[in-house]
Amino acid sequence: MEKYYSISEAARIVGKTCETLRHYDRINLVKPSRRDKWTNYRYYSNQDIVLLNTVCALQQMDLPLKEIKKVLEYDDLEKIVDFLRQAKIKADKKIAALEYGRTKICAALTDYEKKFLKQDVSEDIFVKYFPKRIIMLSDNLQAPTIDNLWNYLSHFYEKINPLQKEQFLFEDLAGIYTENDMSKLFAVCIRYVKTEGLKVLPAGDYLCAKCSEENRVQKISEVVNTAKDSYCIEPEFIIQQIIISGILRWNYQIQVLVRRR
Repeated sequence: MEKYYSISEAARIVGKTCETLRHYDRINLVKPSRRDKWTNYRYYSNQDIVLLNTVCALQQMDLPLKEIKKVLEYDDLEKIVDFLRQAKIKADKKIAALEYGRTKICAALTDYEKKFLKQDVSEDIFVKYFPKRIIMLSDNLQAPTIDNLWNYLSHFYEKINPLQKEQFLFEDLAGIYTENDMSKLFAVCIRYVKTEGLKVLPAGDYLCAKCSEENRVQKISEVVNTAKDSYCIEPEFIIQQIIISGILRWNYQIQVLVRRR
C-alpha cells in the first residue's frame, strides 16, 4: 500500500513551509495526489515528494516557478531528461564556483587572523632569500583586477597546449613582473615543461617591502633606490607579489634581487 504524507510532513521532508506547498498547489505546479473530501486536507505520495524535491533543486538554479512549471508539463520524456541533464551540468559548475569562492574566503580569513594576532605588521624594507622560481608570464594581463584575480590561474592554464596541461601545476598566488618598464602578470610554476612564456627568477637574496595599492609606486621607488645606494645594484627586474588581504582587496610585496646564490 502506497504511503502518503500530510502537508506538514511533506514540507518537513523537502525543507519548505506548508504555505509554500499550498502555493504550489494553487498555481498547479505540484498538486497533492490525494485530498480528504471531508476535511480537504492534502496528502502527498512518494512521487509528489520527488517532484517537490525537483522543484527545490531547480529553484537553486535561479529558475522562476513559471519556467519550472513549463518543464514539468513537458509530455516528451526526452525533453525532460535533456533539460535535467543540462541543469545538472549548471549545478556542477555552480558548486565548483562556490568551492573556489570558499578557498578565497578561507585565504582572506587566514590573513585577517594573522593581522588580528599581530603576526604581520612590519612594512619596513628587509632582505629575504628565495629559491629559484619558474614563472609563466601572461600574454595580455598587466595589472590585477577583481575579475582577473577571482579565477586567476585559469588564464594561465588556457595558455597551455591542451596536450601539455597535465604537465603543469601552479601555486595559488599572483604577481606582476616588470622588466624594461614592461609589466605582465605571472603565475608561479610548481610543475612545468619547457614552453613559451616561461621566465626564471634566480635564487638569491631579495630586497623586499610590503605596501598597499595607494603607496605602491612610492614603495617600489624606495626599494629600487635602496638597492642602488646600499648594494650598488641596478635592478634587472621587479617582482610585485600580490597578497590577498581581504575580500576584494589585496596588497603587495615588492621584491628586488640584490645577491644571486
